[in-house]
Amino acid sequence: MSRIVLRSVRRSAVLATAVSLSALALAGCSGSNDSGGASSDKASGGSLKGQTITVYSGQHEQTVSALVKDFQARTGIKASVRSGDEAELANQILTEGPASPADVFFAENPPALTTLENRGLLAKADAPALAAVPSADSSAKGDWVGVSAREAAFVYDTGKLRASQVPSGVKDLAGPAWKGKLGIAPSETDFTPIVSRMIKAEGQAGAKSWLAGLKANSKVYGSNEDLVAAVNRGEVDGGVIDHYYWYRLRDEQGAAHIHSALGYFKQGDPGALVDVSGAGVLSHGKHQAAAQAFLAYLTSRPAQQIIATSESYEYPLAAGVKNTKVSRALTASGPVTRAGDLGDGKDALQLLQSVGLL
Repeated sequence: MSRIVLRSVRRSAVLATAVSLSALALAGCSGSNDSGGASSDKASGGSLKGQTITVYSGQHEQTVSALVKDFQARTGIKASVRSGDEAELANQILTEGPASPADVFFAENPPALTTLENRGLLAKADAPALAAVPSADSSAKGDWVGVSAREAAFVYDTGKLRASQVPSGVKDLAGPAWKGKLGIAPSETDFTPIVSRMIKAEGQAGAKSWLAGLKANSKVYGSNEDLVAAVNRGEVDGGVIDHYYWYRLRDEQGAAHIHSALGYFKQGDPGALVDVSGAGVLSHGKHQAAAQAFLAYLTSRPAQQIIATSESYEYPLAAGVKNTKVSRALTASGPVTRAGDLGDGKDALQLLQSVGLL
C-alpha cells in the first residue's frame, strides 16, 4: 500500500502543475457555466431512474464506494466511478473538454475544482445541495459544493515532546530549534494548501524563505502515511499532516502501539487549515439532473452519516452530523478561510519546485 501511495502523491504534485498549465492552454476549449447537456435527462421522459452518471473521483475509494452503493439504492440512478489522483483526473477533464464522459468531479481538495471552475467547466450546483452545508465550505460562485472536511495538524512523538511544546505556528518549524527534528511530505496534495496560505500571509519571498528553512530542518517523506509512521516510531520528533492519517494509524496498529499524538496550530495561523473535499457537475455532462441529484445526495444526512462512520475519518459538513471516531470537534477550530480562497495551487507548486522540494 505504501508503494502505491508513494507513486500517487509524487505524480499528484507534478500533474497538479500540469492542470494549471493545461488550463491556460485549453482556455479556448472550455465552455460556459450552462446546462448544455441537460437534454439527455429530458429525453428520458423526466425519469432519472436507470440513468448512469460517470463520476471522476479523487476521494477515498472505500468511502466513495459506500456512498455510491447507497445513492444507487435510494435513487435508482447508477454511478460509474473512475477513481484516481485528483490532479490527473482534472487534467483529463481539461484535455477531454466538452467530449469528457464525466458528469461529476469529486475532489479531495479545492484547487483542482477551482481550476475547472475558472475554465467554465462546472455547472452551477443546485440550491438545495449548497444550502445543506455551510456556505464558506463551497464555491463562492456556487459552482461546486463542499462535502467533507479535514484539519491540518502537527503529529508529535509523545516520548520526546509534551503537548505544551507543540509549536503554535507553522512558521516556527523553519527555525533553528527544529533542525534535524522535523519530517515533511511536500509532494502530498494536502501540503500545497498550507504553502498557498503562507504565500498569502508572508508573500512570495517570505514563503520561499520559510520553505527553505523547512527543507534545511527536515527529513523528507514520500507520503503522509510514511511521515506519521516515522513520528510514531521515533524517527523524527514531529511533522505536519492532515488529522485523519493519525487516526488511521491508531486504528490499524491499536492504541497500545501508538507513541504519538496530535497538536494543532493557533487559530488564524496559516497552518490552522480546515481543508474541504467537494464535488461539482460538469457543464457539458449528458445527465445534468441525475448529476445534480448526486450532489444533493452527497450533502444529505444519509450520505453525511456514511462519511462520519467511514474509514476516511473526515468531518461531515451537514448540520447535526458528527464524526464520533475523531476526538476533536471541527467547530473547535472554526473556519479559517473560504474553501475556494486557496486558488488553483499553481503558485504554491512553483514555489515548492523552486526550493527543490518537488
